[in-house]
Amino acid sequence: MPLSIPVFVRARGEDGKDFLEFATAVNVSAGGALVVVRRSLPPAARVLLEVPTPPSPALAPRPKSSRVLRARILRVTHAEGYYLMGLKFLRPLVADSRNGITRRRKVASLV
Repeated sequence: MPLSIPVFVRARGEDGKDFLEFATAVNVSAGGALVVVRRSLPPAARVLLEVPTPPSPALAPRPKSSRVLRARILRVTHAEGYYLMGLKFLRPLVADSRNGITRRRKVASLV
């Protein structure tokens, strides 16, 4: 199902000045995102992706007003007045199930 998720992109432009741009994430996975922006940035540039969270009921635990994800640009594609940025998160959204778990190795066969 195609979804558009509003996000803010913070980065340093090629002119060396910091900027904040309202953008749209059109594809998000545990490892990265595809974001539509109006400004082109060079591949390998680092960005902060801020995902605003909706208001929650008074009884529910209150999350932060936004979630900040650090990412690196892998690719930029120009498309009719905007750019598609392929981002890779510096820390995946879902921890690898193999991390922190010691696996037992089979010492000897019973056969």
